[in-house]
Amino acid sequence: MLKVSNSTVMNFENAIRGARNPMNSWDKSDSRYEEGRFVLGPNDLSLACRLCSAGRDHRKFIRQIFVSVDIEAPIYWWKEFDTYKVGTVANSTSTMHKIHSRPFSPDQFSFDNLTEESEEFSLELLAYLESLRKKYLKTKDKALWLDIIKLLPSSYNQLRTVTLNYEVLNNIYHARKNHKLSEWHTFCDYIATLPYAKELIIIKED
Repeated sequence: MLKVSNSTVMNFENAIRGARNPMNSWDKSDSRYEEGRFVLGPNDLSLACRLCSAGRDHRKFIRQIFVSVDIEAPIYWWKEFDTYKVGTVANSTSTMHKIHSRPFSPDQFSFDNLTEESEEFSLELLAYLESLRKKYLKTKDKALWLDIIKLLPSSYNQLRTVTLNYEVLNNIYHARKNHKLSEWHTFCDYIATLPYAKELIIIKED
């Protein structure tokens, strides 16, 4: 399970202006704002496509197009996402401080597509974690809290507010679009909805 929300794209105007710096071609820029949305004009879009098609060294301007988004996903997915540390910042909900603040329930976990036997085991584990949580709330015994932290399944869903850029998204899309985890397919589908994703992210590289 993966959910995205509160998606915002920033700094398109500055990025495309910077793309024209090497050739001092600012006078050819034809982008504009329409109803608060930045729209690339034909000249700027053509330049952007040429630079992106020319390869990573030429498309430096997309590193200055930023995306902020809330992502809720299981810890096993976050462990793979953390490969993309360069150019990303994230603030997460805290398991250390808040793991005991609400009862454990299946909707807090990505238990989808489990076999029947594993699903039964997962519910037994949740029941045990909930018993530990209740004991901890009564006693504040750190040993019980450690039991919860150490036994928490990697399918536990965590919310993070993430900031990254179009170059990172390009790397993610092409590396993960055919991944065996369904969460990557969901995230790549989200990437494809971003402004000018087809031209600047989903580009076929020679």
